[in-house]
Amino acid sequence: MRSTKASAALARLNARDTSHRYSMGMTASGFFYLLRASESGTLEKISGDLTLEEFVQHVNQTGPQKKVKVSKLDAAFEKQLGAKASGADKAQK
Repeated sequence: MRSTKASAALARLNARDTSHRYSMGMTASGFFYLLRASESGTLEKISGDLTLEEFVQHVNQTGPQKKVKVSKLDAAFEKQLGAKASGADKAQK
């Protein structure tokens, strides 16, 4: 169960960053570390020994990030909230 969460985060990273191949290692004491395949094919350790939660957070922050899709309705709602907030600021002054 522990490694399932870590391997799912690793699969997401490999899907986001196709220019590198990542894998994970696990120490005997249950800590995880991130590995990246170099151009020569050797694996280099690119993180320290991390707990499961720290490892998942580190993997999620590594590599390119996916852009969040925003619908037209969400954009209009955000614009409306901004207009209300700026109107409230003007009323207080």
